[in-house]
Amino acid sequence: MGPILEGLIKLQRIENRLRAVKTKLARCRRSVLFQENQLRTLQSGLEAKQEEIKMTRIQADRLELELKERDAYITKLRSQLNLARTNKEYSAILTELNTAKADDAKLENQVLELMKNLEADQAACAEIQKQIEEQKARVEQVRTEAEVKAAEYQKDIDAIQAEWDEAAKQIPAEVLNLFVRVAETYDGEAMAAIEKSDEHSSSYSCGGCFMGLPAEMVNILTTKDEILRCTNCTRILYLKEGGSD
Repeated sequence: MGPILEGLIKLQRIENRLRAVKTKLARCRRSVLFQENQLRTLQSGLEAKQEEIKMTRIQADRLELELKERDAYITKLRSQLNLARTNKEYSAILTELNTAKADDAKLENQVLELMKNLEADQAACAEIQKQIEEQKARVEQVRTEAEVKAAEYQKDIDAIQAEWDEAAKQIPAEVLNLFVRVAETYDGEAMAAIEKSDEHSSSYSCGGCFMGLPAEMVNILTTKDEILRCTNCTRILYLKEGGSD
């Protein structure tokens, strides 16, 4: 291979290192986002639970008001019962009184159930609030650690990028543009080594997509510093050290 292909292979190695560190940096930042999302989920859960408490209180207040009105009605029926003049009138008022008491008991049970739910929801809110405070501390811890790591990764990226830029100067502009385009398509892997099926075979394939390649390509790359691309995946082909003979 000539200087252009050798330069591209060198650039590919640098590209791989550069992308590896960039991946670490992205993962580092995602770890903070993940913890922040966890915190937002807890906060949303707390808001939802607080809304439930609000609606439960409104319902309980409405029932308690209704209970007061029924208590006043029952008190009125009791007074009427004492003033009843006939057995028929007494029986009618007593029936109405018993019905009112039964309805009153149902309302009281509903209020008690709501109060029980309210206590459970308040306890749940307290637990969620505790989790929120713990998660806030976790977010700050992860953010602090991530900032330190991110600074280190960025320093490595800057150094490797400078190395990449220096290596790129040795590549003709047209070839470099091709390398960059293909690298963007395949997550940095612009180059593909030509693979030989086995030692006793003259069959070759692209190391990137494993499609078969004509032996003529091997012959060309053995003697010329030429840019050949896989007709299937379009990666730039090269021979491994020692060739593919």
